[in-house]
Amino acid sequence: MTEHPYQAFLREALPASAAQPEWIEADGALPALYLSHGAPPLLESQRWMGELFGWAGSLPKPRNVLIVSAHWEAAPLAVSQPAAGTPLIYDFAGFDPLYHRMRYATPDATQLADRVVAILSHTRSSQGASSESARSTSDVYRHPRRGLDHGAWVPLMTMYPAADVPVLQLSLPTQDPERLLEIGRRLRPLRDEGTLIIGSGFMTHGLPFLTYEHFTGREPEPSWSRDFDAWAAEALAAGDIEQLSAFASKAPGMPYAHPTVEHFTPLFVTLGAASRPDQAVQTTIEGYFFGLSKRSFQVT
Repeated sequence: MTEHPYQAFLREALPASAAQPEWIEADGALPALYLSHGAPPLLESQRWMGELFGWAGSLPKPRNVLIVSAHWEAAPLAVSQPAAGTPLIYDFAGFDPLYHRMRYATPDATQLADRVVAILSHTRSSQGASSESARSTSDVYRHPRRGLDHGAWVPLMTMYPAADVPVLQLSLPTQDPERLLEIGRRLRPLRDEGTLIIGSGFMTHGLPFLTYEHFTGREPEPSWSRDFDAWAAEALAAGDIEQLSAFASKAPGMPYAHPTVEHFTPLFVTLGAASRPDQAVQTTIEGYFFGLSKRSFQVT
């Protein structure tokens, strides 16, 4: 039987991950990341796994990870079950059954859950407790059963393959950029405490408009994917929050690049968590997979 690419990846990645220096206070604030998380076949791409693992390895190993995924849209805000070894969610179909047998048993994240709930349950704002922004970040719900969906565990299995970092997932409660920026702003202090904040989506996600030829690599990425990616790269390089926030009406390639927008909007949580949201980002991964843009970046 042919060895699965992820098994080959683990042989080299696990020893390197074990040797990765852990975050200490002297390291200062960790960056916030936006990554394109793909689907289970990400774990068949040595190149993509190597890119994500190399990215993680360029940073101190965090004390914990807080991740917002496109695949958990829930309001009010909610956090996942933080217990050690919480079961994964296999929210996909049509792939090899082995992906439904994969495990990613991370350590207990209760301490992070308590901290996140305390930060986001603060209901006052400069406009007062009755403002929409305040309501969007109040009454954080602790979900009793929710595990990590594939927007979280698939990329994290390549970034921290030993499953030795506590992971907590936060729901995506809205698609409104300003409200998501505000959530990121509230989470910003966690970066100083060794928490890696991740917005997990996909820079383009027009799955209904891909053809068999795109999936097999016989056709290059579609023009709507290239055009949207180029527009996003330019706006991110300029730190143009206003332009990015108007993506639905201003970005070329719409609505094909994002017929639904939940894979783009986690980006605003990442930008909100930056020390200065309008700063130029550091692009870490580029290119395409099945015709979709893998563009990923970090902010400080």
